[in-house]
Amino acid sequence: SYEWAISCEGRSGSAERAHVTAMPSAPGTMLRYHEAVEEVAHALAGGRVAEAEIVTSNEQFDEWLKRSLVDLHMLQTETPHGSYPYAGVPWFSTAFGRDGIITGLECLWVNPDVARGVLTYLAATQADTENPVQDAQPGKVLHETRAGEMAALGEVPFGRYYGAVDSTPLFVMLAGAYYERTGDRPFAQSLWPHVERALAWIDRHGDSDCDGFVEYSRRSRRGLVHQGWKDSQDSVFHADGTLAEPPIALCEVQGYVYAAKVAAATLAAALERKAHAQKLAEEAETLRVLFEERFWREDLSTYVLALDGRKEPCRVRTSNAGHCLFAGIVSDDRASRVASVLTDTASFSGWGVRTVAATERRYSPMSYHNGSVWPHDNALIAAGFARYGLKDKTAKVLTALFDASRFFDLHRLPELFCGFHRRSGDGPTLYPVSCAPQAWAAGAVFLLLQACLGLDVRGSEKKVVFNKPLLPEFLDTVRISRLCVGDGSLDLSLTRHEREVGIDVLRREGQVSVVVVK
Repeated sequence: SYEWAISCEGRSGSAERAHVTAMPSAPGTMLRYHEAVEEVAHALAGGRVAEAEIVTSNEQFDEWLKRSLVDLHMLQTETPHGSYPYAGVPWFSTAFGRDGIITGLECLWVNPDVARGVLTYLAATQADTENPVQDAQPGKVLHETRAGEMAALGEVPFGRYYGAVDSTPLFVMLAGAYYERTGDRPFAQSLWPHVERALAWIDRHGDSDCDGFVEYSRRSRRGLVHQGWKDSQDSVFHADGTLAEPPIALCEVQGYVYAAKVAAATLAAALERKAHAQKLAEEAETLRVLFEERFWREDLSTYVLALDGRKEPCRVRTSNAGHCLFAGIVSDDRASRVASVLTDTASFSGWGVRTVAATERRYSPMSYHNGSVWPHDNALIAAGFARYGLKDKTAKVLTALFDASRFFDLHRLPELFCGFHRRSGDGPTLYPVSCAPQAWAAGAVFLLLQACLGLDVRGSEKKVVFNKPLLPEFLDTVRISRLCVGDGSLDLSLTRHEREVGIDVLRREGQVSVVVVK
């Protein structure tokens, strides 16, 4: 043991002396270097049990895939409620509800265990009581959590903070998607009470003025002014640049609510709650019709960014409308028009879709949310294109982000980068303080590839569907190994031909079917 004598000034001004004894750590509490390496390697191997392996004909694309997987494993953190992908390094190294959910959705086909951990954690931390300081209401899903002195003393509301309008419907979306992917009925049954509480929040607290839309308005003076994924103070504005006043109904949030009710209806039906399923499906359709009436603008050929507190539309072209495609709330006859706006020269930089079109009053390519390019944003948009059969535009986004990845160190896409127009011979401009790695940026490549392939893994049906698969020109072949489907698995080989993608089953374990829709 070791002993120190410490002298310090007492309250009376006289010196006080104390003796402190330090004892060595108890046996077994410290690991030697090689033991620590083995423990980490064992944990990493365990985390990859349910993970599919992807190898392509393009080495640089493979480097992007490998880097993304490594970063996701690095960000996976054990919590008292299980494993969770922390949002990003260095600024957001903690659990964020929205970020974790979207990361879970992006990686769902590759490794559903990520989504399971996210759902378990967010169910355990779902708000139980009303707390204006934390923007908490019963059933609301966490926005972020922070530890440390300031949180412990209440200097910031982020011990547990619930100031996100979208985390709750996104939680329900992920719960439904996870069941479809895995067919895990017992887990779905255990989540159902949390899904019901989330739906109750949407209907009761989310739509506080009963106009049919979910809005936000902060109740904590230290909380976030804007509570969608674009949460900068100037991220919601009108065509003249005037900032929108709350309560604010974002277009993509209505899409998430629609998708949440569709997902919950499917879950309710699977859990033999037929009447509830029918009611949820009807509510989703009612919202879809109302959304088209209030958010569509013919002169913009897209959906407005939001409705402000006076129900005035924010007539601004933004990437938010692409999330509406992802959610499936968009009418079939309007989807191609929305996609055309998102891929024109004002919105598409050449490296991806900008958050705000270059023609808008508050556009700045160096802004955090008003003109930059975010990989996760683009992945969701590309998946939305694919949902409506716009595969050429899906491939355009994937190709742009792949090209961008080749300019970033280690092929690691950052949280965001600047929205300057692409110029020959130059790479994308870095956003100086973006997180790298960032969980939902790392997950983007998997959703982008899934969208191009039209890949849908239905564990509940023991089926894999490829809906009009397409491979971009830089990929001749893709091999997917150890793709878990229910209690079975597949190895698949995909080859790009002139007019189609050929799909061969190399290995099949269990009764798993493969369906190709051409």
